[in-house]
Formats: sequence, structure tokens, C-alpha cells
Amino acid sequence: MFTSDTVRPAHYERFEREVPQWYRDAKLGIFVHWGPYSVPAWAEPIGPLGTFDSAHWFAHNPYAEWYYNTIRIEGSPAHRHQQEVYGGADYDDFIDQWKAERFDAGAVMDLVARTGARYFVPTSKHHDGVALWDAPGTGDRNTVARGPKRDLIGEFRDAADERGIRFGVYYSGGLDWWFGQNPVIADEIDANNRPVDKAYADYAYDHAVDLIDRYRPAVLWGDIEWPDAGKPEGDKSLVELFDRLYATVPDAVVNDRFGETHWDFRTSEYEQGRDAESGVWENCRGVGFSFGHNRLEDETNSLDGAGAIRHFVDVVSRGGNLLLNIGLTAAGEVTDLQRRTLEELGARNDVHGDAIFASETLDAAIARAADEPWVRWTRTDGRAHAFIDAPAGSVVTLDVDADRLDAASGRSDAASVAGDSGAPVVTVGESAIAGPVRVTFDLR
Repeated sequence: MFTSDTVRPAHYERFEREVPQWYRDAKLGIFVHWGPYSVPAWAEPIGPLGTFDSAHWFAHNPYAEWYYNTIRIEGSPAHRHQQEVYGGADYDDFIDQWKAERFDAGAVMDLVARTGARYFVPTSKHHDGVALWDAPGTGDRNTVARGPKRDLIGEFRDAADERGIRFGVYYSGGLDWWFGQNPVIADEIDANNRPVDKAYADYAYDHAVDLIDRYRPAVLWGDIEWPDAGKPEGDKSLVELFDRLYATVPDAVVNDRFGETHWDFRTSEYEQGRDAESGVWENCRGVGFSFGHNRLEDETNSLDGAGAIRHFVDVVSRGGNLLLNIGLTAAGEVTDLQRRTLEELGARNDVHGDAIFASETLDAAIARAADEPWVRWTRTDGRAHAFIDAPAGSVVTLDVDADRLDAASGRSDAASVAGDSGAPVVTVGESAIAGPVRVTFDLR
């Protein structure tokens, strides 16, 4: 992943350009992690990425999609779980147990559309190496040959197109525990435990090109890294891959997880990578602490609707997009808990989306955010929007420059606003929908 002082290799400089406006305006995408790991659907919900040392993180990994790795760490709770519940069975047994028997791509995409999300990104191949389409070179280790016996990426793509939602794909170029039979990751990810050779670089290239040619993704979302042998210019290089993508989908975007090569937007994940939240950026996280479906997650360790709304507003107010993840069950359904969260987020966006989507950050010289009480700002078309998360009856004085923001113009359907000049004073009322109340002001 890039740092702020990273210098791109010269052969990637030609990909530098203005990031397409559609992505800047989109603000919200929905991420879906789905794979054989959805059968055991087990991980310890210890907390968010970026708040633990790496050795503890990997041994107690809250990411259910990392189950293949975690069960190979001797003494880990996941290892014990695999022994006790599945008799130490081979991970690939889960491919055949994954049936997707109740999966309806249209139903999932209807839920995505109700959130107001502008783009959708499913996993096409995660670190376990199982492809959700008949990817070249995978033999029978894909969902067309085994398990669901369906082109799941194609079904997602068709459903997104029908609803006018931009379609992207996640592809794990940095890890494939099956292809290279690399060692278990118990501490740090490095060149000793990720595949870096030409054979894997060609394999990953063939996959990514096939995804581009078949599904024309508007987002190519890489993860972890790209095999080192594929980074220099040449046959089946990452340079050729980006050429192919932009020739096929000129307004496509790529993230910053292809190593020190090229990116259109930066990424953070939960609390990790927060220093990358500048320029054009995106935060990703699950409704819970896992991306893949995890049976151990419940209301105590997951975002409810109000929590998701607050997080979304915070990200957008600071100039970012949010890629919010749901993990489908092995049968192919969204859990009731995650469905409620997305539906409440959608209900909020139905009412207040005009202050979120296609918004801009508000200059802090005009109005300042605060944490106690919680206040965030966005800007659209000569208006400033304050989002205030405080109990009903709270009186909040907003920190603004009265010469540039018209206090007397303040209006809200869930708060009263006083102050003809100087700082506006907001009395928070009862809101009909979850989340912070909104107050809109005219800018001078």
C-alpha cells in the first residue's frame, strides 16, 4: 500500500489522471464477501482491524474469510474449532458443502439499491483461491464446476446492470493459499508467505483479464499486493493489465492495493490505514468485525442502522467514500441483522441523500466538526449541512463563521434553530428515522 511519500515507478506514471467524477460523487458502495468460508462461518469477533498487534490478530482473526489460514495456526481457537466440529477436515470440503441454494442475485441487488449505493463490489476470488466464476486455470476449484455450480459473478453483474448500479470486482492478487501452497501467515505478510513468482503473476493476470473481458468492471479492487514478478513492464504485466482495463472501461477505477504501482483512490480498512485518508479515498468495513459471514456476530459487535449512518456521514464529511460490506450465508442470503442495518441506512439516504451524494467537504474556516457533541458537515450547491448526533432536547451551539454561513437560514425537520447572527443554536428534536439530525444553512 502506498505511503504519502511513495514515488511511482516511471512506467506507471502514464496512468495518472483525474479520478472520474462518478466515483467522487458515488459516496457509497456495497461490498460482498462470499466463499466456502461461509460454510463454517466462524471467527472470534475480537474487534476492528488496526487495534491489535499482528501476532494476536492472526491467531484470533475476526475475519471469517481468513478461516483457511487461521485453522492452520496451531493452538488457535479456530484450529481447535476445526478439529472439534469438523474433525480436522480439509478446507476444500467446504467448497462442495457450499450450495447457494437460496441465492437470488436480484433480491440481493434490490437490497443494495435500497441503500442508495452507487456501486457494488463482490469478491471474485479471495485468499483461499476459490473463484466465483469459471476462472482460467482453476480446474474444478471454482463455483461453476463445484459447490453452487453457477457463475456467481455473472449473476451479480446482470443484477447490478438491471438496476443501474455500477459493478466492480474484488480480486485477491496478493494471496492465494491454494496456488502457491505458501506458508501459514502467523505474524506479518511478507515475500516469504505470499506468492511473488512469475507463474503466479501470469495466473493472476489471466484471471484479472478474464474478469475485465467478461464483466467490464467499473472498479477493480485488488487486495494485499500484486505478485512482484508481474510489476515490471512486459508480457502479462500489471502495466498490460491496467492498459486492458482502461481501454475496456475508460472510466474504471482501481484501488491502492497493487503494491507501489498505480492507484486511483486510497483505502483504509476499519482503523488501519487512516493515514491514507486524503485526496480521493475509501474506507471499507463490515457491518460487524468480519467481512465473511460469521455466526458469532450479533448486535453487540455489529453496526446498527444508526451506527452505520453515523459512520457513513463521518467518512463523507472528510471527503471519502464508504464501501460497506455484507457477508452472505452459505445458502446465499443476507442475515436479518445485516439486512436491518442496510435498510435503515437506505431509509436515511432516502430523506437526506441530497446532502450526502455528490457532496463536497466544507472548509473548516466556515464551520468546524466536533466530537462532543458529535457534529459533521457537508456542502452542496451553496448550502452547508450540519449533522448532529445528540439526545433529543440537547442544545448545541455550532462553531461557524457567521460572515460566511447564514445562521438565520437554518432549517431542519428534526430540530429547531435560533440565532439571527453569530453562532446558530440548535435544539435537537425527535427524529422519525435513525441517525444524526440534519440542519441546512445557506452560505453567504
